[in-house]
Amino acid sequence: MIILGIDPGIATVGFGVVEAAGSALKPVRYGVISTPAGLRLSVRLSQIYNDMLSLIDTFHPDAISVEELFFNTNLKTGIAVAHGRGVILLAGQQRGIPMFEYTPLQVKQAMTGYGRAEKRQVMEMVKNILGLSKVPKPDDAADALALAVTHSRFSNSLLNIGGDSVCSTI
Repeated sequence: MIILGIDPGIATVGFGVVEAAGSALKPVRYGVISTPAGLRLSVRLSQIYNDMLSLIDTFHPDAISVEELFFNTNLKTGIAVAHGRGVILLAGQQRGIPMFEYTPLQVKQAMTGYGRAEKRQVMEMVKNILGLSKVPKPDDAADALALAVTHSRFSNSLLNIGGDSVCSTI
C-alpha cells in the first residue's frame, strides 16, 4: 500500500510518501510544497491544488493521511491553513483516493505510544521507524511522514479488521 501523508499549510505543505507491506515500512519520497509570501491567497491555493494533483498522479497512493487542524492562538493563520487543507482534500477527492484524518494526539500516540509526546520525540521515531540516517527536514516533511506511518498503523490495527476504521474517513 502506498500512503501519502500530508501536513497542511499555506506557505509550506509537508508531504511524505511511504510504502507499507504489512508492518514493513519504506520511505519513498518526502518534501514540501512551498508557496511564496506576497502572492494572493487564490494563487497560493491554486499552486497547492496543482502540486497535490501532481503528487497523486506521480505516486498513485492507495490512501491519503491528512492532519486535522488544531487551532492554537493565531486564528488568522489557522484560517489560511484551513483554506490550504480544503484544496488538499479536494484534490484527493477528485482523484478518488480514500482520505483519512488524524489529530496530532493520534499521531503522537501512533508514533511514540504516548499522546502527549514532544515534537522531537515524534521526529526521532520517524527516523527510526523508517530507517533514515537523520531526522527529515524540514519539520513539515517529517510531520507528513509521521502521518503516513500513523495511517499504516491504524489501517493494520486489529481494531480495523472487518473494514471498520478507527480514524475519520472523509
